[in-house]
Amino acid sequence: MRLLATLASMAGVPVVSLIVMVLAGWASPLPALVAIAVTLLAALLLTLTLRRDADVLSEALRGVGAERPTLPPGTLVLPSAKRLGREIGWLARQVMARAEMAERLRRADQTVVDRLPDPLIVLAADRSVRRANAAARAAFGADLPAVLRHPGLRGAIDRAFAQSAAQTAELTFRVPVQRDVQATVVPMEPLPADGAQVVVVLSDRSRERAVERMRADFVANASHELRTPLASLMGFIETLRGPAADDPPAQQRFLGIMAEQAARMNRLIDDLLSLSRIELVEHQPPADRVDLESLLEQLADGFEPRLAERSARIETSVADELPPVLGDADQLAQVVQNLLDNAVKYGREGGTVRLRAEPAQAGLRWPARPGAVLSVTDEGPGIPREHLPRLTERFYRVDKGRSRAVGGTGLGLAIVKHIVNRHRGLMAIESEEGVGSTVSVWLPFAPARPATATEPAASRTV
Repeated sequence: MRLLATLASMAGVPVVSLIVMVLAGWASPLPALVAIAVTLLAALLLTLTLRRDADVLSEALRGVGAERPTLPPGTLVLPSAKRLGREIGWLARQVMARAEMAERLRRADQTVVDRLPDPLIVLAADRSVRRANAAARAAFGADLPAVLRHPGLRGAIDRAFAQSAAQTAELTFRVPVQRDVQATVVPMEPLPADGAQVVVVLSDRSRERAVERMRADFVANASHELRTPLASLMGFIETLRGPAADDPPAQQRFLGIMAEQAARMNRLIDDLLSLSRIELVEHQPPADRVDLESLLEQLADGFEPRLAERSARIETSVADELPPVLGDADQLAQVVQNLLDNAVKYGREGGTVRLRAEPAQAGLRWPARPGAVLSVTDEGPGIPREHLPRLTERFYRVDKGRSRAVGGTGLGLAIVKHIVNRHRGLMAIESEEGVGSTVSVWLPFAPARPATATEPAASRTV
């Protein structure tokens, strides 16, 4: 119908004019009929050409909106359509250039957001996550929805939506380790195309809070632990200056005691500094691969002099082909050293210390995730059951007199606990009075390395 209407609008006037001329006798019928036929044919061809060019131009305009190349050369016939086609082609190139610029800017913005050290989350009005940067995915991963349900953070988000103003909140996450986080919720104006409405920035303040807690702990505990040896040193110094000034035997005896007290203070300070360094990085899990077999062999060899002093011996047992664990080699060495040190000091003189490493058996104690269990067993007097839950507390001692006599600071198992927490591991202590004690540590296996062309994937399943 549109074709007929267009044809009528183009040929109607000439055809009617020819018919009127024939009826009026101004033209012969036969030439008039020929002229009418030619006029109709020309109008039909022109109409078809116009329609074809119009369809091409319409498709070109739709292509501009879809940001795709349009108008192949030679597709238009009429000069006016060709001029319009050139303008549409120029417009399409401009739109595509701007679209490419917008995409580059979007990728640049996403790169900047991903490179931010603090976790950043973008939420829509329904609180759904629109975007999360690499730091957020690394810090929370699958736990991100649970983080957003934290009452303090949820309240800050609600206030930001209601007041259209930035809000802050102090958050504490207690698993897998305690982390202190400051949340900042900022509304977005104008709204992006994806419906994002607020930005949530989570700044980890665990290090700062740990420093504050360490200062308080140092004042409360270290000052108490240091007071006794300091008082002894001051008393012996006064004695050496006064009554024992001319008594060489007494001087030698007092100097020996003073050296023991100074060594005790030095051990205490070393353990406090070690504990402080561990706490500062406890919220950052290690990512290295550690071979337990070589690590345990080196440490066991280093304890031979200590074992000789107690006429004790050590038995080391490592499962065959035990995969490497995910950890920090220096800190894991510190764990083994502290456990062996306790086993030697508090174990039976002339006894045996057993050091084992084997794959964990999933059950009530250990998680289903593949991992290794590192255990140290002594043949000491054992620990009463009521003391077991408190053994990892700082400065806690079952027998204070004996602990100080053998050089204990009360910080060894606390250091082990914090290192295990950093490794996202687990720790268990078992003891039977009169038989001995066993301290076990579960550590996750390191992920398998991807196979290469020269190194086929291992067929063994852990």
